Amino acid sequence: MRLAIAVLVTLLAGSLVDSARADPYRWCAQYSGRGGGTNCYFMTIGQCQAAVSGVGGFCRPNPFYTGSDQPRRKARRSYS
Repeated sequence: MRLAIAVLVTLLAGSLVDSARADPYRWCAQYSGRGGGTNCYFMTIGQCQAAVSGVGGFCRPNPFYTGSDQPRRKARRSYS
């Protein structure tokens, strides 16, 4: 019985670890002015630039970006 519980806990912990991911958004808006907030929810630099347009600020790469929004390329197999 203890072995079954230990296996169950191990499987549950493994599934939780896989679900923890870093930030998938590539760009951050750094706003200037009072408060100077940051918003890192932009997939493209165009989205970021539109957000800071008129209110002041600049766009910078997200330091926590993981690249997970890019599709993975399949490895080519050689059939020679």
